[in-house]
Formats: sequence, structure tokens, C-alpha cells
Amino acid sequence: MASIEYRLPQERRIVTAFPGPKSAALAQRRKAVVGAGVASTLPVYVADADGGVVVDVDGNSLIDLGAGIAVTTVGASNPAVVAAVQDQVAHFTHTCFMIAPYEGYIEVAEKLAELTPGDHDKRSVLFNSGAEAVENAVKIARHATGRSAVVVFDHAYHGRTNLTMALTSKSMPYKSGFGPFAPEIYRAPMSYPFREGLNADGSAVTGAQAAARAISVIEKQVGAGNLAAILIEPIQGEGGFVVPAEGFLPALANWARENDVVFIADEVQSGFTRTGAWFASEHEGVVPDLITMAKGIAGGMPLAAVTGRADLIDAVHPGGLGGTYGGNPVACAAAIASIEQMETLDLNARARDIERTVSERLNALASELGIIGDVRGRGAMLAIELVVPGGREPNPEATKAVAAAALEAGVIVLTCGTYGNVIRLLPPLVISDELLDDALTVLEGALRTVAQGN
Repeated sequence: MASIEYRLPQERRIVTAFPGPKSAALAQRRKAVVGAGVASTLPVYVADADGGVVVDVDGNSLIDLGAGIAVTTVGASNPAVVAAVQDQVAHFTHTCFMIAPYEGYIEVAEKLAELTPGDHDKRSVLFNSGAEAVENAVKIARHATGRSAVVVFDHAYHGRTNLTMALTSKSMPYKSGFGPFAPEIYRAPMSYPFREGLNADGSAVTGAQAAARAISVIEKQVGAGNLAAILIEPIQGEGGFVVPAEGFLPALANWARENDVVFIADEVQSGFTRTGAWFASEHEGVVPDLITMAKGIAGGMPLAAVTGRADLIDAVHPGGLGGTYGGNPVACAAAIASIEQMETLDLNARARDIERTVSERLNALASELGIIGDVRGRGAMLAIELVVPGGREPNPEATKAVAAAALEAGVIVLTCGTYGNVIRLLPPLVISDELLDDALTVLEGALRTVAQGN
């Protein structure tokens, strides 16, 4: 990675218990005015963040292995992004692109056409959030095909709006009590190598076999002639950072192409250098018809996009796509600066470096500790699946305990998974080697401590 200047000291520093007095006071204020349905992972409140650290209001400096759920890829206050935002704010903050358009929106769309897989003619539409992007990708697919059915997969997460709740697999906390949900959504089995059964001869289920199983379900329960789109995360996010077996994604994409079904890759969490490529689809040469993006696209500013085949997106009538804030000029300025930083700092290479460093240490630990069932992921999108020693039974209690122990020592890690038993690692890609090493040492210690109690 090219050199980068940090504004804050890149160090782990604990000066109070968690939460400290100022964070505790904010928690009390929050109870009086913020809805209880909005939950926070950490008990501390943030005052500053830069590079690989988050500093709370009490002066504790925490190592960040979450990046705001894969958002602050270039850092939470990258100087180039800050400068671009300040410059844009000084000119105008909003006109609504649907009313009075501006160059920034076009510039983002040009970059997305350049960076997304495939050399076909592309169009983009910009939105505010990943859920919005997914909803609009489904709208585009339905409009272009004249069909209504959409297939999604076990363990999938696609958002919290009504349609995207229907697309999401896990009930609690995302769907429970919020129905009824949008119709014409069908679920197919995912390739989940760690939790796949074995073939009769004892061999592992291949990606091609898993795809054939999913396609059989689709053809029997939906029918290709009724299907508008297949929607899939190339690497599942909230579902547990599940990396499907090699060959699974290409087989699905080929079947979709042969049956005039729109293949949508949800790259909201896996996009923008997170996995060591601009998009996770690239690892197996998959060229989606539509790609949904958000999170890492704009350095923390709210921006999302759908990019894909021009014939699909242009099939929608004028006014059929858009939104008041979609492609906000400040967010567009942040996106251009963020993408330039990804290119200048070669963050794809940095993600691959992080993968080698983290995987080597965690795999070594897995051979030592019975609670680690699987270490997986790509680039800086990595996961540890924890199990009850001696088998594959999910161990959510140990997962919570590891995350709590890491936080107590000053390291932020996130959990996920259908069974609540996966620790996910999403460090900012600008984290220093020294800080990453310190964080891994803390995480290893937390895993060993919890393993001793299991």
C-alpha cells in the first residue's frame, strides 16, 4: 500500500472502563429520545475516527475491525474525501438530480461503467442505501422481463425495507413482527461448504452440484418462464460471510443467461476492493446483468447504485427510477475521491495482503482451538465460525463472549450469521500493519480465553 498520513495516533489505548462516564451520560440521553428498536453494538460513543482507530468521547482509542460494516474502506476521515466533501459543500449541497442535474452524478456513473465486470454497454442509477439499490434492481428486472418472480437464497441479507425484508432470510431481528411481506419471492438452497452434507462417496459437494440442486428447486417451484431475476450475494454478508463453493456462481449465472433471467449480484458489502478485487463477482469471472452497490462506495457518505446492462436499465420509462436524495452531489464528490484513493493506494492489493496475514494466523489458531470450526473469506472480508468443540453445532454464546473480550481489550469486532456464531473481520483497508498485528494478538487472546471455558 502506498504511504498514507494519519491524523490520529494509530494506537490501542484504554483510559476508562466501558462505557466511560461521558458515554454513559450519552446513553442516558439516548434512552429518552431514540427509539429502542435502533440497537448499537458498542456501549461507547464516538468522538473521532481515522485510519484504523475509533476514539470515543472518554478518550479510549479502539482498533476498528468493523469499518462501520465495510463502509470506511479508505478510512473514516480520509483527507482526500474530506477535501472533496468540503469543496462540494461550499458550492451546493442539493438540487435534486431529477430537477437540476450536475456533473458529479455523471462522473460516478462513468467510473462505475469502467470498474464493474464486463465490457458491455452499461447504465447506472444512484440511490441512498443498499436496500434502495436492491429494490430498484428488482424493479428494473421485473419491468424489463415482464415477469414477477424473484429467487433469493438461504442465509441471504438484502435490507430492511418491505421488499428487501422479504428477500432477506433471517427472521430475528430483521423480519419478526413486520409482515406481511412482498409476494413472489422464492428461496433456493445456498452453497455453504462448511455446512454442506457429503456425497455418498464421502466427497465434498461441489459448486456445480450445489448449483444443480438450487436450479432444480427453481425450476420445480417457480419455473424459468415466471422468473424475473436471481438475486445473490457473491459472498454473503450478514448470513455469515459464506463463500460458495467454486463453480456455484458461474453455473447460476449461465443458467440465468440461457433462460433470459436477470442475474443480479448484490455487492453492497463485498464491493469496492473489499475482497481484493473491485467486485467479488470477478473472482470467478462472473459478469452480472445488474450489480447493486453501497457501503464502501463513498467513504461513509450515503450513496448507492445499480449498474448494469443498458438494455435492461433503459427499458424503464422516464421517471420510473430516482429519488429526492439519490446521487446527492456531496455523496458523489465523496465517491469520486474514495475511488481515486482506492486506485492510488492500490487497496485491492492491500486487501489481499490483509487476507494472507489474517488467514495465516487464524488458521494456525484453528488447529489449536476446538471452538473454531471454519476460517473463510476473501480479501479483508474474513470470518471465523465458532462451534461447540467436537462437532459443528453453532456456538453463539462463545461468539458473543469473544466479541465482548476483544472490546474490553480495545478491539472492535462484529458478529453475524444465521446462527449468530460468526465473527466477521472488516478492517479499513488503510489500517497499518502494526495496528492489524496488535488487533490480531488481542483477538487470538480472546479466542483462547473463551475456548478454555468451552
